[in-house]
Amino acid sequence: MYRSVPLDGSQGGLPTDSGDYVVSLDQVPCWSDAEQRSSLACENEDPSFPNSCFLDPLTTSSGENGVNGSISRFPVDHEINSKIYLWRGNPWNLEVDAVVNSTNEGGCRTGMAKVTNAYDLPARRVVHTVGPKYAVKYHTAAENALSHCYRSCLELLIENGLQSIAIGCIYTEARCYPREPAAHVAIRTVRRFLEKQKDNITAVVFCTTTSTDTEIYKRLLPLYFPRDKHEEEIALSKLPADVGDENGETTTDERKIRIQPLPAVQKNISKPSTVIVDLPMSDVGLTVRRNPSYLESYLDPAFMSLIKDPDQRRKEQREKASQSQGGFSCAKLLGFGDLSGPPLSPAEEYSLHSRYLAKANSLNLSEISEMKIVYRGGVDSEGRPVMVVVGAHFLLRCLDLERFVLYVVKEFEPLIQKPYTIVYFHSAASLQLQPDLGWMKRLQQVLGRKHQRNLHAIYVLHPTVGLKTAVLGLQLFVDSEVWKKIVYVDRLLQLFRFVPREQLTIPDFVFQHDLEVNGGKGLIVDPRTKYVYHRP
Repeated sequence: MYRSVPLDGSQGGLPTDSGDYVVSLDQVPCWSDAEQRSSLACENEDPSFPNSCFLDPLTTSSGENGVNGSISRFPVDHEINSKIYLWRGNPWNLEVDAVVNSTNEGGCRTGMAKVTNAYDLPARRVVHTVGPKYAVKYHTAAENALSHCYRSCLELLIENGLQSIAIGCIYTEARCYPREPAAHVAIRTVRRFLEKQKDNITAVVFCTTTSTDTEIYKRLLPLYFPRDKHEEEIALSKLPADVGDENGETTTDERKIRIQPLPAVQKNISKPSTVIVDLPMSDVGLTVRRNPSYLESYLDPAFMSLIKDPDQRRKEQREKASQSQGGFSCAKLLGFGDLSGPPLSPAEEYSLHSRYLAKANSLNLSEISEMKIVYRGGVDSEGRPVMVVVGAHFLLRCLDLERFVLYVVKEFEPLIQKPYTIVYFHSAASLQLQPDLGWMKRLQQVLGRKHQRNLHAIYVLHPTVGLKTAVLGLQLFVDSEVWKKIVYVDRLLQLFRFVPREQLTIPDFVFQHDLEVNGGKGLIVDPRTKYVYHRP
């Protein structure tokens, strides 16, 4: 399937028409080769790119040299440099011990890697890894996950007794990761790993398939793999401020464990240690209890003034909630139920939703499904999916509310990922007992903020005065953002302007209720097909 390419003056060569050649390491430019400084920039470039020949990125004037007296974080190491290769071409053609494949999650989590056979490829093994999705607000997490991808691949290389590896750009474009920041992470992670394991690895080949990636790597490689003191000095002023820890991962001060040394004991304080040494253990504890100032002399006031931990904060929130329950509540007075309790943070809502969804997926909730309280419809007039809710089927006396919440979370999960619509049939629902607003608030918290953000509208058919009063209470005491999206609809024909008739499965009593309330004005219902016709 593959054939070797003869070694000629053009190291690495260009692809043949069939693209089935084999490239050995001695045909790939090594980073430490002196002649590559001037020729590497123009080598292996696609002739279709007229501007693909780049100047040496470290060519600067004397006034741009590194900061005097600074210590390089990546000093010159010729042994490490001799293991680095830069290849413009298809990594699958390289004859190395392992080649890296960026893939989606499937038997392998984000940031992790696994090894499989390479079969007909020139490489002996294929290392599969899953790169992270990138979002600006999760920049640090994405950086560290990407760094872990590269480190996991190199660790598996050593664990499997292999020594050379070809690594492409791990899922940058497909996962919205900016190219240059991703290259920084890749290069510095490999550098840090080789500093610890250079005796176990013979070659790391950075593979690029576009002129843009090639140019980026040529600009960044001298920063982390300087080949002489001149490049090392220039790198001092060009390296980013944050180049990670000893593994190349980004660290944040908020996540560091703060351990401070004990303060120096003042000279005027007597040394009780000589007394305690001769005492039995029971007497030592007694001494501390009788003389607490002894222990306080070793405590740092800065340590004692740390921010309260999350458990303590939640405890205080529960105490405040219990206090509010014992006091005057306007919501309770109006009959809306218990709406007390502190609001949940986004992280707490996400955790709550995740727990309910996991539990719902593990249970058989068929008895709730058979009640037809909540079920999927088609799409509204603008193509948004529709969820139908039938109030009259909400038999509170026969319904396990906790299992119903689990069912709602499970059914709504596919819809709330994008804009959607709810149609609520309140027809004859006033004859049934309804849950109070406290329960509605809890349900909204369980569904989470994505439900609030993506909900387009709630179309309420046949509203009553009691329902409108309850909705007003929801707007005042629960959340105005969601409950202001309610659109009251008095007739079926009005509802069909927003959601076409053929997109809804409507219970028989809803048609009957519409005829009784509106006197059949404007429509005729076929008793066989339940289809609605306009009255001429």
